Amino acid sequence: MPFSIATWNINSVRLRLPLVERFLLEHAPDVLCLQETKCPNDQFPTKAFRAIGYEHVEINGQKGYHGVATLARRPIRLAEKREFCAMGDTRHLSVTVNAGSRDLLVHNFYVPAGGDEPDPAINPKFRHKLDFLDEMRSVRADQGEASASVLVGDLNIAPLETDVWSHKQLLKVVSHTPVETETLEDLRVRGGWVDLMRRHIPPEEHIYTWWSYRAKDWDDSDRGRRLDHVWSSDNLAPHLASVEVLREARGWDRPSDHVPVIARFDLD
Repeated sequence: MPFSIATWNINSVRLRLPLVERFLLEHAPDVLCLQETKCPNDQFPTKAFRAIGYEHVEINGQKGYHGVATLARRPIRLAEKREFCAMGDTRHLSVTVNAGSRDLLVHNFYVPAGGDEPDPAINPKFRHKLDFLDEMRSVRADQGEASASVLVGDLNIAPLETDVWSHKQLLKVVSHTPVETETLEDLRVRGGWVDLMRRHIPPEEHIYTWWSYRAKDWDDSDRGRRLDHVWSSDNLAPHLASVEVLREARGWDRPSDHVPVIARFDLD
C-alpha cells in the first residue's frame, strides 16, 4: 500500500469530529494533519481517534481559535512546535514518521488569513501574514535528520492564476494579491520545496480546496481557491503516486469550508 499524508483545515475539530472520523475510516491516510482545530490540548478528542486506529497524536492547540494537530496510524515523534512572530499563536507542528525505508519530517502549518484589506500599513492582520511568511523562509526542505521532508497545511494563499476562480477579479483580494503569491512562491523555491499538487496536476488545470460559506450554491458557482498545499523535498517528489482533492467533502453535513487533500507515495 502507498504511504499517504492528508491535510485538512477542519474549522473546529470538536464540532466536526464525525466528519474527521468518516474521512479516516473511508480513506485511511497514514498521517492526517489538521489545521484550525480551535481546541486547547486538554480538550482535543484524542480518545475518539485512537478508537479508530489513530493511536499517535501530537497537538499544538489553544482555546477558541488557531491550532494544529497531527494524527497517525504509526508511531510519530514530536520534532518541534515553533512559534512565529512572537504572537503566542499555535500555527505550526512538526513530527517525524517512518515511511518504508526512510524517516520523514512532516511540517503542519496554518498561515494567518490576513484580514480583508491587503495593505500592511493599515491592516495589522495583513502585516502579520507577511511577517509570518518571512519567518517561514527559515523552514527549509533540507533541514533536520530525516531523509526527506514534507510541508502541508492551510497556507491561505492561492499562488497560481489557476488556483482561483478568477485571477483578474481576485488580484486585490487577500490570498491572491501579488505580494502574497510572489512571496510564497519565492520562499518555496528558495527553501527547496516542490509543489506536489502541481507536480501531479498540471498548472493549466484549475484546483480548488476552499469554497466560501457565503456562496449560496458553492458547487454550481464553483468560486473556489487553492489555499491548502502539499510540498516536499526534491528527493521525495519522484515517489509521488497521486494527489487527491476530496471535493465532495465540501458537501457533507455541516462541512468545513476547506476539503481534505491526500498525497500518496510509493515508498519501499
